[in-house]
Amino acid sequence: MEKALEKLAKQLCDYDEASLMALWEKYQAIVEDFQPTRSWEEAVLILGMIQTVRWKNQLFNHYWSQSQPPAPEVAPEKPEKTSTGPAPGDEPKQRGKVLTFRTRKGDESV
Repeated sequence: MEKALEKLAKQLCDYDEASLMALWEKYQAIVEDFQPTRSWEEAVLILGMIQTVRWKNQLFNHYWSQSQPPAPEVAPEKPEKTSTGPAPGDEPKQRGKVLTFRTRKGDESV
């Protein structure tokens, strides 16, 4: 069992987070629409693996940034405003979604 998990971990480390995140919405939609099937269970595991790679990268970046000496503080240059909209590159970063898991109507067994 442990060898199989190690093999999966090695394979996951080889995948690019951006490519995996492109699949996130697909599997999120499948997981959100519960079906008591093996394919639904596999979709849950796939979504979990995608999230795990993202979490691993965030954790790695956190510890990596703590291990680096602090960069010297430099006052940022203030660009001149020539337009009323946001400057290129100032777009807000996309945030992750929090899934709400709920039971189906009439399903009180959970």
